[in-house]
Amino acid sequence: MEKLRYAIAGSSGRMGRTLIEALQQDAGGTLAAALEHSSSPFLGKDAGDLVGAPCGVRITADLDAALAVSDCLIDFTRPEGTLEHLAACRRHRVSLVIGTTGFSALGKKAIEEAAQEIPIVFAPNMAVGVNAVFRMLDIAARILNQGYDVEVIEAHHRHKVDAPSGTALHMGEVVAAALGRDLSECAVYGREGHTGERPATQIGFSTIRGGDIVGDHTVLFAGAGERIEITHKSASRMPYALGALRAGRFLNGRDSGLFDMQDVLGLK
Repeated sequence: MEKLRYAIAGSSGRMGRTLIEALQQDAGGTLAAALEHSSSPFLGKDAGDLVGAPCGVRITADLDAALAVSDCLIDFTRPEGTLEHLAACRRHRVSLVIGTTGFSALGKKAIEEAAQEIPIVFAPNMAVGVNAVFRMLDIAARILNQGYDVEVIEAHHRHKVDAPSGTALHMGEVVAAALGRDLSECAVYGREGHTGERPATQIGFSTIRGGDIVGDHTVLFAGAGERIEITHKSASRMPYALGALRAGRFLNGRDSGLFDMQDVLGLK
């Protein structure tokens, strides 16, 4: 069976290195191309050296050349870079797995339009465990639909540039939908000063940034005399990488369409 050929965007970054490591252990996939920006000091180096296992694939800034030898691009970079990669994937008819967060409404619209021509998995979190939590939250919110206040607490490393995290926002969206609320109308992002009594329909978000925290997320349902907490904690980035590879396999053979990890895991 021929291996699926992956290109990795942002290959020298934290997620890029984890994806390279995961691919070196993956029986069904292989690293075909490793991408970096044109001023990266890693250009020309063996991508495998980033994880201590040379593989013969040189890091490049030539996006078109990389996609010409790839079946799927995995992108955990920044919105502006991902949108550039999105356009190139459309030209080359290459499938795309997007783990990038922080897109504007226009960016999300561009992804939706591109999915009419190429297959895309776009998800706020690729980890299988986190997607199991999404499902649990939907069930919990439907049960705890009266008399419980909802708070979303998330923590990440000091280098993360968007807040709240895409995962935290999606957790809020899942809970709001299950409760019949519009998150844009009931969310509050941090509190300070004399805030007054908490509205019953509010969904609060608290953000922590520090050190090398990979990613912790908790949704708290606080009622009279009890608290229910649903928590996911990441000890490494490997679960995200393994989920992204699984998403790539899901897209293989599809012509077009916009999917998320709930589709990949057969939860819809």
